[in-house]
Amino acid sequence: MEKPKVTSEQQLSRWAQLIQTRLESGQSIKEFCRTNGVSKATYYYWQKKVSEAKCTVVEEVKESKTEVPSGWMQLASKPVHPAKVKLEIKIDGCNVIVNTETDLELLKKVCQVLMSL
Repeated sequence: MEKPKVTSEQQLSRWAQLIQTRLESGQSIKEFCRTNGVSKATYYYWQKKVSEAKCTVVEEVKESKTEVPSGWMQLASKPVHPAKVKLEIKIDGCNVIVNTETDLELLKKVCQVLMSL
C-alpha cells in the first residue's frame, strides 16, 4: 500500500501551525526542535517558506481590487429626525406655541411680558 503524497501546500500549512505553536509556547527554537525531533536547519527552512508564502498572499491582496458583486447595491439608512414637539403656553388669554428650536431667552422675555399684563 502506497503512502499518499503530501503536497507542499499541506506541508506549508502544517509548518505554519507548528511555528505558530512554538511562538505561543514561548519555547526556544533549539528546545522546540529537540522536543519535536527536527533539525534546526529544517525548522529555519520551513520558517522561511512560511514567511515567503505570507508575503505572497499580502501582495496578492494589495494588487486585487475589491469590487461589489453585480446584483448588489449599498443601502443607506434614512436619517432619523426627532418628532417636532410643540408646547402651548396660555397666559391671561394669550397663546404662545413653542418647539425645541425656540430661543429660550426670547421665550423667557415673552413670558415675563405676558405675566406683567
